[in-house]
Amino acid sequence: MVEDPKWDLAILATVQGFYEKLLQEFVGGEVPVPAGLEAISLQQSDGNLLETVEQMRRWLRLLDMAITPAMLRRALGPDTDPEIAEALLRYLTRRKDTSDVTRDKADLVATFLYRHPRVPGQWERRGYGLDGSLPLSPFEIALIEILADSDVPSLPEEHVQLLRRVDPLREESEKFHDLNALLESGIITRVRDLKQSLDMSFYHPGVLATIAPYNAAFGRKFDDLFHAATAEIKTFADALQEQGGSILGNVDGVDVTVEHVAAMEESQLLKIDYGIALDKFRRVSRLKKTLERRPPMKHGRPSAFSAGASGAAAAPAPSRRVALDVAALRKAITPPQVAAEETKLRKIEESIRVFVRVADPKFRQIVPMRFFNLILTPAEAQAYCADYLEEKSIRAGVARTLLRTVAVVARMSTELEELKRQDNSTSLWKLHSDFLIVLLEVSAALVHNAEHMLNLASQHGSSDDVEAIKSSLEKLRQRTDEAERLLAQGTR
Repeated sequence: MVEDPKWDLAILATVQGFYEKLLQEFVGGEVPVPAGLEAISLQQSDGNLLETVEQMRRWLRLLDMAITPAMLRRALGPDTDPEIAEALLRYLTRRKDTSDVTRDKADLVATFLYRHPRVPGQWERRGYGLDGSLPLSPFEIALIEILADSDVPSLPEEHVQLLRRVDPLREESEKFHDLNALLESGIITRVRDLKQSLDMSFYHPGVLATIAPYNAAFGRKFDDLFHAATAEIKTFADALQEQGGSILGNVDGVDVTVEHVAAMEESQLLKIDYGIALDKFRRVSRLKKTLERRPPMKHGRPSAFSAGASGAAAAPAPSRRVALDVAALRKAITPPQVAAEETKLRKIEESIRVFVRVADPKFRQIVPMRFFNLILTPAEAQAYCADYLEEKSIRAGVARTLLRTVAVVARMSTELEELKRQDNSTSLWKLHSDFLIVLLEVSAALVHNAEHMLNLASQHGSSDDVEAIKSSLEKLRQRTDEAERLLAQGTR
């Protein structure tokens, strides 16, 4: 895997900004940042990037010790920029840490991305895997793209077998109609043990794409049952208070009063630390069981039955973009930047190839990407199904040209969408503009090679080959024109 220190630093800087804003509430102000890692210093840094990246990693490891999964759960909300969540997932995956805390954080972030797609309904369409049974979901394709620059762990057969238990567990959770029955079933512990058993495989896109939908479905079910239980308790408390009583029942040797129930905030209970929350959920469940019997009508004393504290991360302040000298930046592109982009393009080619080969022939020309549907021409779809790419022939050369053109168009379309969404972040806008500049250079080389192939096809191939290359190059030209226009605009 070719590493790009600028890309690494951009990911780490995004995570640092999010962590610092999250911690402001807890430290009562700005978080002191080590010299050289301030936002302004990072934007102006011309020094040793590798040294800065390593310093940033050490700083984030320290911040990670202060941030619990519960804090992260509260901070991730509907208004959170998906770009931040994706950076968090890249960072947590690259840590290669099998501790419960890091795994829980990655679990939360992946589930957040599943619950909050950039386009509503984006994850609903499904295809089929190469073996005809394992689903290849749009969410997994998106995760593969998000983690394309990460050293993704392999997925051994025993872990594939573990994943086959997730869907039955999901079906089991859907059958519960009572909070106490769900808690007593042990399904929460069983799923947690399963996640622990996956070890480093947990960070594989296929695993995250399987676990996140389960988390989302189980979360909805649990929330419904928990809200129903607390609503029943509060209704009983109101009725008891009207009769002059104040104690609903006794849980763990402590009387629970109507005042404690009135102060109970379900939404905050659902956001507190896992271990503490599970204990409180069980106490709510036991109280509900107690209320099924006639409660004692006596005056109470204070108890420890209370809800957790709440918190939220501040939204990032909008920032301005910077106008770019595109021509000068294209001349400054380095071989490692091109090599890193080549790695991404190969992964995109492989992802599209898998989808096209296993999809229904009637729909294989519509490839779901993270922000859009990539529309293939019939010739491009046929090229992705070709089994003769290694030949030294005109048809193989045409197919390879179409494959690479489609991949560059897909990458450029993704970066254009990213660029349009980053008006509020100078560093992220600059990062994606850098990627587009590299892609413009890659596109120029591709066009040169494609024109050579076009000449060969005109002389020795068919008119269909010529038209196929021209059609693909026209789509590429449209993307490069749009990229050059947006980059030239700079700050709006």
